[in-house]
Amino acid sequence: MSRTNNPPGVSKGPSRISGLKLFLIITGVGLCALLITFVLVRYLLFPKEFVPTSLDLKEQRQLAAKLQRLPNIEGNIALGPGERLEPEPYSETGANREIVFSERELNGLIAQDPELAHRFAIDLADDLASARLLIPLDPDFPLLGGKTLQIRAGLELAYARGRPVVKLKGVSVWGVPLPNAWLGNLKNVDLIGEFGEQGGFWSGFAAGIEEIRVRDGHLLLRLKE
Repeated sequence: MSRTNNPPGVSKGPSRISGLKLFLIITGVGLCALLITFVLVRYLLFPKEFVPTSLDLKEQRQLAAKLQRLPNIEGNIALGPGERLEPEPYSETGANREIVFSERELNGLIAQDPELAHRFAIDLADDLASARLLIPLDPDFPLLGGKTLQIRAGLELAYARGRPVVKLKGVSVWGVPLPNAWLGNLKNVDLIGEFGEQGGFWSGFAAGIEEIRVRDGHLLLRLKE
């Protein structure tokens, strides 16, 4: 039986990784895992608080004028130092029922609440209002005590077929989308179409809205008479 001779310089069988290379590979993988763990802990479990939106006096006045058109909302943030609210007779003559809020104005309104100023923020895109919320967990909370819960949610806001459309697009916790079943199977469900005929909040809300639109950075709301 003849033997097959390997050419000079070619080793027999599969090449082996040297001990030094194996050590370097394991060390590299360990460092990557450590870095990923640090990022997850730093930015998911201990995220930075939001910088609250601060409106100047002119912006506060504009926001207050818009809020005065809404029921049960006081627009007293427009008053400057030494100013007081002047009495005037009520009238709807020539009233403008269209209100446009900017993303900055909404976040400025949120910033008036010290409990929410650093923990809640709103983003407005086409037909989509998104929110971010940070919730500090009690130190005695099991496993996650002392951590900060990060929640994101999206809500579709539009106007179609002669009525408002409100749909929950989803909710995420620490960047992980929650299953539809955990949200009561309400994802992508038209809440007004589903519950508007039952009376209550959704029915009253829809009945008072002439139009609602969300565009990049702005929310338009037109009320009925």
